Amino acid sequence: MKRHDLTDGEWARLEVLLPSMRPRRGGRWADHRMVINGVFFRTRTSGPWRDLPGCYGNWKTVYNRHRRWSLDGTWARILDGLRAGCDEAEGKDWTVSADSTIARAHQHAAGARRAPAADDRAGGWIE
Repeated sequence: MKRHDLTDGEWARLEVLLPSMRPRRGGRWADHRMVINGVFFRTRTSGPWRDLPGCYGNWKTVYNRHRRWSLDGTWARILDGLRAGCDEAEGKDWTVSADSTIARAHQHAAGARRAPAADDRAGGWIE
């Protein structure tokens, strides 16, 4: 196991949230744990998919699974499942705070169009 790979405790919590290892079509999927560790490695290093170390399996398998789960909402469901119950675990003293700071910018900072000033039209010379 590499330094940033899923621990057994993390995997036990995550495993129940994952889709079945038998997809509707085709054969059996590659091990979810190995693929997820590959996605984590690639996300952490920001390297190309093709540079994924062989210990995570075929880079194309990891890429395809990540892409498929991104498109069908699997990653969002996993995140929601991991978040469920977190508020209760913090106890009654847990609070949520929202930052209501407003930072106003000049209209030109937002890319708004402006008419050139009278002296700008002639290159600085007044006609």
